[in-house]
Amino acid sequence: MVGAPALSPTAIAKPDLISVEQAKAMDVARMTDLFKAHLNPGQLHFMKLLGFHKIKIERAEGMFYIDQNGRKILDFFGGFGSLAFGHNHPRILEARRKFQEEKRQEIAIAFMSQYASALAHNIAKCSPGDLDMVFLGSSGSEAMEAAVKLAERAAGPKRPKIVYAENSFHGKTKGVLGITDGQLYRADFKMAENTVRIPFADIEAVERLFRSDPEVGVIVLETIQGGGGIIQAEAQYWQKLRVLCDQYGVLWVADEVQCGYGRSGRFYAFEHYGVVPDVTALAKSLGAGKAAVGAMIARREVYMKAYGTPKTAMIHAMATFGGMGEACVTAIEGINVLYDEGLIDNAATTGDYLLQRLQALKQKYPKIIKDVRGKGFMVGLEFHDFSQTLPMVLRPIVSVLDDKLKGSLSGFVGALLLRDYDVLVAFTEYNRNVIRLEPPLTCQREHVDRFVDAFDSLLSRGIVGIVKDFVKSQVR
Repeated sequence: MVGAPALSPTAIAKPDLISVEQAKAMDVARMTDLFKAHLNPGQLHFMKLLGFHKIKIERAEGMFYIDQNGRKILDFFGGFGSLAFGHNHPRILEARRKFQEEKRQEIAIAFMSQYASALAHNIAKCSPGDLDMVFLGSSGSEAMEAAVKLAERAAGPKRPKIVYAENSFHGKTKGVLGITDGQLYRADFKMAENTVRIPFADIEAVERLFRSDPEVGVIVLETIQGGGGIIQAEAQYWQKLRVLCDQYGVLWVADEVQCGYGRSGRFYAFEHYGVVPDVTALAKSLGAGKAAVGAMIARREVYMKAYGTPKTAMIHAMATFGGMGEACVTAIEGINVLYDEGLIDNAATTGDYLLQRLQALKQKYPKIIKDVRGKGFMVGLEFHDFSQTLPMVLRPIVSVLDDKLKGSLSGFVGALLLRDYDVLVAFTEYNRNVIRLEPPLTCQREHVDRFVDAFDSLLSRGIVGIVKDFVKSQVR
């Protein structure tokens, strides 16, 4: 006899899951084990070198992280520009609380969303010229993918080539990886073959290429290169670029994912130069530090050329998590806070003060600091190659190792700033001698003074002292 199958399935056993409260209570040792087992064991190596693996952040507020020991860490890293409002701004939290309590709709696919519509309107109002068509996504990479796809379609099949710059960073997803100039990220992936690489900030190279190759349809550039080491071009470059793009019918995509949203002291960094691109992109702080939001913004004429008919409208329509209700509400409130609290103006004025104080340190330590540059709260501080910071007698011996030692001084300084002064800074992808400073736009002079004074105190130890102190930190 064969028994009849059960009419209801056996109850599925719950796996050994971690609860929210257990996650909150987790200690550093357990965090390390899980990071190594399930996230990125190779990355843990670098965290250990910098001493970052010893820290568990319990909460964050304003300009500070607070760790498991109650230590307040001044945040001059700012999540690569993702924290314009600092940590947990009360207005942002309140907007999100109300949204949740009223159980408003979240996924905006089947129906129109008043929140996505309002956010698109606000972004268009903040954008100069006729940049008024908005695509909403969840990240900078997604926004840049949308920007490049739109520009390529608008340029047309007879002009398929896309120009990008040396030391550019536009994202790690497969499409924009082809215009991200970093071998580390490109690895051995197969890149798109319709791209052309040129030097950044070289307008003559742009003109020669436009003149010689009628298949060029799009040029994609960061207004300020972040991963390249906080690199800018002169105003004349951008103004001539706009003229050349109009002359040759090339569409200009400005990547403002990191330098935009007020960080440079204007809403978009390209506004400093009195020009407007054909397409641009925002992300990072657009989500106000509490949501993942990215946006592509295009001139209406360009957008309609790419997707302006019912037949083409759905080629690159909003994705599942584009325009989510609470994310849009967060971004709507963020843009209002940005202007209500004068944070763009603060980035300009307090950012200038930061640059002035760092320039003074450059004069004080000319054998250590090679350059200080940036705009607003997007600042790069570049060290000399390691050999150049040492006494003259040691330079010829050490200079042969300069390439291998690139980034070591930045790492030593970053690790010691955190360990001894409770200050967090960032680094750059391509020029490893550069420390990247992108504090929240809420940063005040008192925070600048605390950071610069700590940096001054550390540099006063001298290179030998800094190296010795770092080595000691590794053997403890």
